Amino acid sequence: MMNDRGKSDGPVVPAKPPNNAGGPAAEGVEGRGPAKENMDQQNASRTQGRTSAPSALDRVREAAVRDRKARFTALFHHVTIDRLRGAFSSLKKNAAAGIDGVTWVQYHAELEENLRDLHERLHRGAYRAKPSRRVFIPKPDGRQRPLGIASLEDKIVQRAVVEVMNAVYEVDFLGFSYGFRPRRSPHTALDALAVGLLQRKVNWVLDADLRDFFGTIDHGWLVKFVEHRIGDRKILRLIRKWLSAGILQDGIWTASEQGTPQGATASPLLANIYLHYVFDLWVQQWRRRHAQGDVILVRYADDFLVGFQLESDARRFLDELRERLARFALELHPEKTRLLRFGRFAAKDRAACGEGKPKTFDFLGFTHICGKSRAGRFLLVRRTMAKRMRAKLHEVRLALRRRQHLPIPIQGAWLGNVLRGYYAYYAVPTNALRLQAFRTQVVSAWHRSLRRRSQHDRTNWARMSILRKRWIPPAHVLHPWPDERFNVRTRGKSPVR
Repeated sequence: MMNDRGKSDGPVVPAKPPNNAGGPAAEGVEGRGPAKENMDQQNASRTQGRTSAPSALDRVREAAVRDRKARFTALFHHVTIDRLRGAFSSLKKNAAAGIDGVTWVQYHAELEENLRDLHERLHRGAYRAKPSRRVFIPKPDGRQRPLGIASLEDKIVQRAVVEVMNAVYEVDFLGFSYGFRPRRSPHTALDALAVGLLQRKVNWVLDADLRDFFGTIDHGWLVKFVEHRIGDRKILRLIRKWLSAGILQDGIWTASEQGTPQGATASPLLANIYLHYVFDLWVQQWRRRHAQGDVILVRYADDFLVGFQLESDARRFLDELRERLARFALELHPEKTRLLRFGRFAAKDRAACGEGKPKTFDFLGFTHICGKSRAGRFLLVRRTMAKRMRAKLHEVRLALRRRQHLPIPIQGAWLGNVLRGYYAYYAVPTNALRLQAFRTQVVSAWHRSLRRRSQHDRTNWARMSILRKRWIPPAHVLHPWPDERFNVRTRGKSPVR
């Protein structure tokens, strides 16, 4: 439900990022605390006593903070049996098996022996990465997304190595990068975007998408980027093995000359490293040196949005971005990349030009709309993307067919879990109508499914109302307003305020 927030009339901060060389400037602009606030802190101390000493990876982090140009030549010894065990425990028990057919349960049956053998093979160089098994999953737009399913041991090793590498790269990554990082989620990116649109001078939004990013990453450039910080030859050898392991589809092996398989545990980190050097550092410098007005940026993996105060900045940035990406074998998707007028003054400016209502853009499952509060002030409206909602409803209907003859309590409990999971992501302020619509469609689909169980089924709407109250949770907004959660997370230190 919308109410008069009046958030868009707050004070506006200076357009340029701070030039303080003593800390990461981009973190300050995007309203994040220093990088150390977002580090993975899962490494508990192994020492005994009342005072905890820093763990081994904590010391790696401290060294990475002290010297931003240091190359770490001794990291592989951190890939211990304990770290491999933790990596195994974090894997999904029911995940699909790779080409070797080994499942989580099978590997767990002799876990300690398997881990000792894996650890020994890793440290004497006998470990061999296996090709990924190619599968396809449907995308919301009807197309197929290729995924690479790694073998179980490859997943374990990749997860353990990623944990070690994160100790270095979480220090380096900039504040506007949110995808697949410890203690960050799609909602942290959505909050940062909303606060930027509400509290900064944004009149234009570049909605950008990279064409087949994971499939076009250049292996040579990627290894060079990793070598900026990682000098450990065993870590580099592992990365080269994963990149060259290839893909197995229908019994046919295909060499991997570029790209990283979507679905591989190491792919998100490698993709973030690639974009850190190709995009993040470049755009940080561009914003400092060339922007005449305010600029905001939010990147989640290969999806990013850039907000501009001035149209001239936006068009110049887009032209130079295309040139920058081309140098590293990347390309903007011509159909999914748009520059549109958006923000507090978009409706007024478009009306003056006779262009009608402001256009919308999609980001991380939500359609962002220039709306108005009850008091007539600008309100950023976020609603579930229509194609995402249709795809989820289609999935629910297919699942109901498979459960059609199960007892009603089992069906109801399952549907309740589906709705709660859906609300956990989409129940944000201004999205109540879409939540209610989704709930109504799910109840209607359940009703039709029950009526098909028998020609003599008597599940009328009165009976359905009882079942709905018993099993289907009501649609409520669960997430706070973006600025409230953003300010709590940044402890009020954000210059966006």
